Amino acid sequence: MSENKRASFGGKLSVILVAAGSAIGLGALWRFPYIAGKHGGAAFLLVFLLSVLAVGIPAMLAEFAVGRSTRQNAVGAFRSISRKWSWLGYCGVICAVLISGYYYIIAGWSLEYLVNSATGSLFASDLSFKEQFEAFQGSYRPLWYCIAFILLTHFIVAKGVEKGIEKASKVMMPALFVILLVMAVRVAFMPGAAEGYRFFLSCDFAEAFKPETIMMAMGQAFFSLSVGMGCMVTYASYFKKNNNLLSTSLNVSLLTIFVSVLAGLVIFPAVFSAGLEPTEGPSLVFVTLPEIFSGIPLASVWAAAFFVLVALASLTSTISFHEVITAYISEEFKVGRRVSATITTLVSILLCTVTFFSLFGVDFFTLFDYLSANIIMPLGALITCIIVMWFMKKEFMPGELTNHGSVNRAVTPLVLFMLKYVTPVLIFYIFIKNFL
Repeated sequence: MSENKRASFGGKLSVILVAAGSAIGLGALWRFPYIAGKHGGAAFLLVFLLSVLAVGIPAMLAEFAVGRSTRQNAVGAFRSISRKWSWLGYCGVICAVLISGYYYIIAGWSLEYLVNSATGSLFASDLSFKEQFEAFQGSYRPLWYCIAFILLTHFIVAKGVEKGIEKASKVMMPALFVILLVMAVRVAFMPGAAEGYRFFLSCDFAEAFKPETIMMAMGQAFFSLSVGMGCMVTYASYFKKNNNLLSTSLNVSLLTIFVSVLAGLVIFPAVFSAGLEPTEGPSLVFVTLPEIFSGIPLASVWAAAFFVLVALASLTSTISFHEVITAYISEEFKVGRRVSATITTLVSILLCTVTFFSLFGVDFFTLFDYLSANIIMPLGALITCIIVMWFMKKEFMPGELTNHGSVNRAVTPLVLFMLKYVTPVLIFYIFIKNFL
């Protein structure tokens, strides 16, 4: 597809919101706050920030450079550099496919709880919230809501880059920020909220700088920015040539950190206010938090607002990996966007069905998650950094980072040094530690 015919995102704000939407997902709402609270609180935030600067941003910039310079899908982008690197693009598409096989299932839970909160049935049941969650998991409803979430994602992606993905991101991301801010203010006035702030924001440098904590901070920084799975390569292929890549990566990283921290300021004051233990994972979001909402006025309204937030965070992420697959099918097989989006949607429904029923006695949920997060994503980011700094022409990355001399010239040498010597080593360390 020629450059003048290829769709592109609008202004600077659109680029930032779309890329941030890919990075901000379910993990930002519960995993990051929990890890921070457990491993040094505010001190962990410092380690995480340093990890973002050393690992996340350089890896994102490498993918941005490949995507914008080639203006092709993940496979086409790496193939245009050299056919021997085509496999790396396929890894990105495969990773997006694997994530499609389980992420939609969790995302679908948010729709179930959104509906039940809005109708009031979540708080009208005689069952405890834990029993309601278990009954929900034991029914076919998770699959139906999963399919509904896939179709919602399909509707946005099928409308195209500008009318679908960009337009949706410009609505959803501000809405996500507003809901988070409103809820952060609300929980601040709940009795016992101070204990939650103390848990989340205590500053324990001894804990934060332990080897295990540093490893977790680097891993969280790496995975929270959605690098290594073709998303940033694909999205950057829709960037305009004058987009400032370094500024975009910094803004995306800051927004991701902002949402993660703000989520902690919502969840933990509420948890401690109710006298509950902060637990990691789905039980925190779908069991513990409804317990909290039940004890405040307008419980259904606050619960519905929270699960709108969870659904929006999920949707911004599902759009990104759906687009990776859709762009690949559309451009590699020369079919229209609606057709390619439909194929992607059908594949996602099939994989989620296989995962839901655990066919052949295999735990596909765990398998897909392990393969994507522990192998393909770090491997993809590592090789991309090596390619752009060691195999491309010497002027490639400096030219992309500075828009050929017009921006960011002062910090470019530092970024190039990180990309060439520091970031690959740290990603390799993360990759190896996943197996130890």
